[in-house]
Amino acid sequence: MLDDLPEQFDLVVIGTGFTESCIAAAASRVGKSVLHLDSNEYYGDVWSSFSMDALCARLDQKPEPHSTLRNCSYTWHTRDSETGEQPWNRDSVLAKSRRFSLDLCPRILYAAGELVQLLIKSNICRYAEFRAVDHVCMRHNGEIVSVPCSRSDVFNTKTLTIVEKRLLMKFLTACNDYGEDKCNEDSLEFRGRTFQEYLKAQRVTEKISSCVMQAIAMCDPTTSFEEGMQRTQRFLGSLGRYGNTPFLFPMYGCGELPQCFCRLCAVYGGIYCLKRPVDDIALNSNSNEFLLSSAGKTLRAKNVVSAPGYSPVSKGVELKAHISRGLFISSSPLGNEELNKGGGGVNLLRLIDVEGSREAILIQLAHYTGACPEGLYIFHLTTPAVSENPAADLSAFTSQLFDHSDAQIIFSSYFTIAAQCNTSVAAEHIHYTDAPTYELDYDAAIANARHIFGKLFADADFLPRAPDPEEIVVDGEDPSALNEHSLPEDLRAQLQNMQQATQEMDIQD
Repeated sequence: MLDDLPEQFDLVVIGTGFTESCIAAAASRVGKSVLHLDSNEYYGDVWSSFSMDALCARLDQKPEPHSTLRNCSYTWHTRDSETGEQPWNRDSVLAKSRRFSLDLCPRILYAAGELVQLLIKSNICRYAEFRAVDHVCMRHNGEIVSVPCSRSDVFNTKTLTIVEKRLLMKFLTACNDYGEDKCNEDSLEFRGRTFQEYLKAQRVTEKISSCVMQAIAMCDPTTSFEEGMQRTQRFLGSLGRYGNTPFLFPMYGCGELPQCFCRLCAVYGGIYCLKRPVDDIALNSNSNEFLLSSAGKTLRAKNVVSAPGYSPVSKGVELKAHISRGLFISSSPLGNEELNKGGGGVNLLRLIDVEGSREAILIQLAHYTGACPEGLYIFHLTTPAVSENPAADLSAFTSQLFDHSDAQIIFSSYFTIAAQCNTSVAAEHIHYTDAPTYELDYDAAIANARHIFGKLFADADFLPRAPDPEEIVVDGEDPSALNEHSLPEDLRAQLQNMQQATQEMDIQD
């Protein structure tokens, strides 16, 4: 296929992770010629989702020196069935391998967050489906309980007394009004102090304080008053848009999102080549162009963007552990029946260690997300890495979850996602994207994509809205009578590219 490629591109993107795919789509959308390469045979890199077989195969791979996925291990757990029924085991799970969509880097989206707004603005949302998160949870007195999010939840919950319900509503109203002209004296008094101090001054109960700190503001004792207020407002601003909680989760896993951006890139002429590593890269000092060698063909590019960990771009680049991940498959969910009605959906839980100095995010998925077969549950556990041993990094949180629970763990895996520490001297003019960072949503990744795109194409709009095929109208024609053959050649070619790209991406899925 490389023999048929043009020899020169405005932009070559190496790696099909989320950030790289955003940049490729944005460049293609504004008319730039884009070649998108990946040495993997799948889209997404460490942002990808895998079937059960494919995940095991990926974790079994010996990591290359600059691989961003490292320290991988997994274990199958065998349990005897007490009821005499056939239990879930390694063989029965692998038999349904294609029913799984297992994320390396799972995320939750704020309903009014940066990514949702970008998907709507660019019209990429037509390529994706989402499910509202069912419960935002916290640990209280050793149990996992649901945090009331909406007004109706607050007044219907049985975990709070009437007095606590009123205190919580009063507090949330004050947070929602923060920053407006009617901001009260208390808000002015606590500027420069911690958010926890403000909570204590409001004389809320310990349970309400835990609700706010753990699940709503998602902050720690050192979080400033201003930041705590902003986080609470972000939570409240996403409430009621698509469900009872302020969060969304992509159907069939977060690995769908990079592919959504790749689809748009392909529609506007971007060219994709998987299983195509870059063998060598150099900068021509005379023409100021990059010369890339891949599969015996030399390509020229005005700009190059690369994900970390792709050779030869990463020669001389040092990587260090950035995120520690645990992925578990269980035949029973966490929490009580109330949290898992009808087989469960998506539950979100933020965990704090005993010292209160570290945190982790747990995402529990049931079969309604399309991520696993019915009767099984996926637990995604993520924390900032403090060592090269992800199991040790997560031990404080796995003990909270599993030591005193009835969860029937069938499969457990641990791995590290590494980040780039420095820049290769030989590739100083290449724009590197950042590895996934520890965050709930995609804000840092989008900011990174915007920043790089702005450096490359300063005068171009980042991902303007793409029209739907039926919105393409030729002057003087009746839109209702248009068909593929009545369009001018260039628009017809664009429509055919759109259909072909969607078909090809669906085959890859």
